[in-house]
Amino acid sequence: MADRGEALVLTEETGRVETSRGSAGPAPVVPLHDLSSSPDRFINRELSWLHFNRRVLEEAENESHPVLERLRFLSISANNLDEFFMVRVAGLKDQVREGIATKSPDGLTPAEQLARIAEAVASLGSDQQARWRALRAELAEKAVVLVDADLTKSEKSWLEDHFLHHVFPVLTPLAIDPAHPFPFIPNLGFTIALQLARANDGKGMNALIRVPGTIDRFIRLPDPEGGGQRFVTLEFATGLFIAKLFPGYAVKGQGGFRVIRDSDVEIEEEAEDLVRTFQAALKQRRRGEVIRLEVDAAMPAELRAFVQRALSVADDEVFLVDGVLALNELSQLVAVDRPDLKFKPYVPRFPERIKDQGGDCFAAIRQKDLIVHHPYESFDVVVQFLNQAARDPDVVAIKQTLYRTSSDSPIVKALAEAAEAGKSVTALVELKARFDEEANIRWARDLERAGAQVVYGFIELKTHAKLSLVVRREGGKLNSYVHTGTGNYHPVTARFYTDLSFFTSDPVIARDAARIFNFITGYAEPAELERMAVSPMNLKKRILDHVADEIAHAKEGRPAAIWMKMNSLVDPQIIDALYRASGAGVEIDLVVRGICCLRPGVTGLSERIRVKSIIGRFLEHGRIYISSADMMPRNLDRRVEVLCPITNATVHEQVLDQIMVANFKDNEQSWNLLPDGTSMRIKAAPGEEPFNAQKYFMTNPSLSGRGKSLKESSPRSLTRRRERA
Repeated sequence: MADRGEALVLTEETGRVETSRGSAGPAPVVPLHDLSSSPDRFINRELSWLHFNRRVLEEAENESHPVLERLRFLSISANNLDEFFMVRVAGLKDQVREGIATKSPDGLTPAEQLARIAEAVASLGSDQQARWRALRAELAEKAVVLVDADLTKSEKSWLEDHFLHHVFPVLTPLAIDPAHPFPFIPNLGFTIALQLARANDGKGMNALIRVPGTIDRFIRLPDPEGGGQRFVTLEFATGLFIAKLFPGYAVKGQGGFRVIRDSDVEIEEEAEDLVRTFQAALKQRRRGEVIRLEVDAAMPAELRAFVQRALSVADDEVFLVDGVLALNELSQLVAVDRPDLKFKPYVPRFPERIKDQGGDCFAAIRQKDLIVHHPYESFDVVVQFLNQAARDPDVVAIKQTLYRTSSDSPIVKALAEAAEAGKSVTALVELKARFDEEANIRWARDLERAGAQVVYGFIELKTHAKLSLVVRREGGKLNSYVHTGTGNYHPVTARFYTDLSFFTSDPVIARDAARIFNFITGYAEPAELERMAVSPMNLKKRILDHVADEIAHAKEGRPAAIWMKMNSLVDPQIIDALYRASGAGVEIDLVVRGICCLRPGVTGLSERIRVKSIIGRFLEHGRIYISSADMMPRNLDRRVEVLCPITNATVHEQVLDQIMVANFKDNEQSWNLLPDGTSMRIKAAPGEEPFNAQKYFMTNPSLSGRGKSLKESSPRSLTRRRERA
């Protein structure tokens, strides 16, 4: 691990990224004087994402987490990889298929990116299986056992009865011959392939058993006398009783396989009816091209070739799995009733200042702006804000964006209640929220039936902004209340994602919010925004202007620094601006959870830039700058996003001195990003006290939500008190 003040150098002589501690991995050989304009100044986006997913996987080795939580990290890394193939790899394959050779900002063609992805994924997949084997052994020591042999007589008898009553009725044995062609296998479909021989004459036959996703993958056996929990997989149980499905046949060979299909939805920009377009596109998704075929390594080669031919899969799209297919489904085992093997339950706080006002959100917001830090503080405050607006007779209008929300959304219910009560309700429902399109169409219909005005945003832009505007009669005039946040209006994910909700009654910001809603509903660009910024018009420019301001401070000899927190840093213009700032003397500290295409700590390019990533119990999702936009071209150029300034002193202090300082201090769940795109876990130095930012936030209320600022519990104050002690 490189220390914060230690330079990392991209050397001409060795072409490697080095520190005083030695080599940290391969990097391109680039003359330093050309680096500022060379594609090598960027890390490849896809490879950076794979490095992030490796950090997720390595949390499955973090012994400070209970074992079932480590299993959860393994399942998350597997699920992440599935989505990566369904969208990112699918897109690259489309480009190759169409003969597109346009290079990425780091100088790689689509074909070159696919080759490097294949190498990284092979290593990652192997490590996932190794981690599963280690966790399986550790779980067995804790009396949570996955059985794949040596069932007791009573267990086998119970399993046969369970199979016949709960599994057999939904399985469909499929013989494959000219009269029974190879069936369509859906995306992520798990299937058992069989080589069979007829008992009376030995005639061979290939067959399939589709494993339905409606049945749990893991079957819990009766509790053994000595206690504990024992499970078998659905495919293991099916394999035991194949004779029930194919009577009169003997099994000569078998193995499981799983397909991943292209799941990216393409929308015609000129589509007149966006809803109808999406309904058709969702049907097409279910039949997307197979881009990855995962096959049990134990499957006989002849049977494997049969499956590959039937699915028209190229050799480089076949992946042999020496272990368990569909590791993402291990999340089902995480649900086992063993609280001793999981994180202790956490109950989020409700902001004290709203409690002090008897639960009146409007009164608390009028008193002073506040930020609510999820999930440490409950998302219920956002729901309460909208419920209060729906039921308050003085509220005349509510405007709301909806990008993603839960299946039983209290947000949608509040909006519907408000519309039914005669209030003017306008809801922007974004149909292009990937994998949530179907649910959003349903919510849109429900809101329209309730009397709300529903708009679907722009065909060419995805509306990703998180914004609410409530207009209320007060003292003979109209006052407005604004909520904007870094995360979705989704009560379920708000329990697991770290996000910020900002509430204000500032009339200037309220005017800006109204103009932005007018832009969304009427397409008229907001030319007179006073404080907020909106993409794709001026949000990127606002960020670049702030960077330029810091460069000017540095050149004039004034203190100059940039702190930012985000999910992803990809945009070349933003990265180049940060490189220029580093060269001008600006000290830059970034917290980037996922993709980072910037090379930090390179002499002559970015020696004043430090980048860390935090992977912990909660998914780091908050962007600081207050916006739902990451620093990516899609957010800045092809989405509607908003950026809101923080002018209240207490809120400003909370964001900088509490949240950001705690993120920088974290040395238990953090990784330093290295110039070659890899990362190294940060460990407390000798004599340095361990500090876990997420644990700190769980035990220390926010500054702005208290009603008063208690500076003695800020991360800086805690450090000073420890030093005095």
